[in-house]
Amino acid sequence: MRVFVTGATGWVGAAVVKELIDAGHQVLGLARSEDSARMLVEAGARVYEGALDDLHSLRAGASECDGVIHTAFKSDFSQFQENADLDRRVIEAIGDVLAGSNRPFVTTSGTLMIAMATPGRLGTEQDTPDASIPRVPSELATLSLASRGVRASVMRLPPSVHGDGDRGFVPRLIDIARQTGVSGFVGDGSNRWPAVHRADAARAFRLALENGQAGARYHAVDDDGIPVRELAEIIARRLGVPAASIDPDKIQAHFGFLAMFIGLDAPVSSVQTREQLGWTPVERGLGADLAQGRYFDGTKSKFTSG
Repeated sequence: MRVFVTGATGWVGAAVVKELIDAGHQVLGLARSEDSARMLVEAGARVYEGALDDLHSLRAGASECDGVIHTAFKSDFSQFQENADLDRRVIEAIGDVLAGSNRPFVTTSGTLMIAMATPGRLGTEQDTPDASIPRVPSELATLSLASRGVRASVMRLPPSVHGDGDRGFVPRLIDIARQTGVSGFVGDGSNRWPAVHRADAARAFRLALENGQAGARYHAVDDDGIPVRELAEIIARRLGVPAASIDPDKIQAHFGFLAMFIGLDAPVSSVQTREQLGWTPVERGLGADLAQGRYFDGTKSKFTSG
């Protein structure tokens, strides 16, 4: 299958490209820079020059292929709503090209929005949070394509997608602990974060492309929910700093942009995804990875608290 992949050199997208090529698919990867193009060529993919906000280029790339996986999302949290709006427009534009073809179209969303709507309850693939929550309109736009002859499905990712080279949420917690001398958590730290290894997530995307059902939501989740205090204590032991609950009035100052997420109790199930796609995570879980000393090499997170 010829597959058009957006975000093809991103953290998740690059793993998806590798997974697809290893499985015998051909990949056309969206690239907006020479560096990105070089990475795609080295990975064995074809390069399609374009940009996420160039809807014409996205339509043209999708028209050349047998299926699409959309992993790109601008991660500037200071403009999160604007970026979510762009994501919806991208999905609508690609969907227009695929309409009536029964070609697969897998888009990307997140599990945290379930916790934003109903914190503490085990989220499932059937949950549909209120459309006022960013990225929910993107999900709805994807699912609506099923009635237009597109085999469209949504892949929800947990807040932590870990693996070698990770520079996301957990490395940011490590950065914060180094900078402040405290490995922090909110309240008693019993709130839970789900997680998945990057390679397992990539496999879930491939299976959804190959076998996913139109109008389905899937959860690429291995660890249903790790208590944040457990993560904080592992980080504390590795860095030789105390693990402690952060005073409520200091949470924003301590965690920066992570303050909006770190206190959420966000357990989520992937039972239906495993059953429907035949997906079984095989990589090491986040807690075990941390306990082995991964992500402590001093590499800074790409996220900032500003």
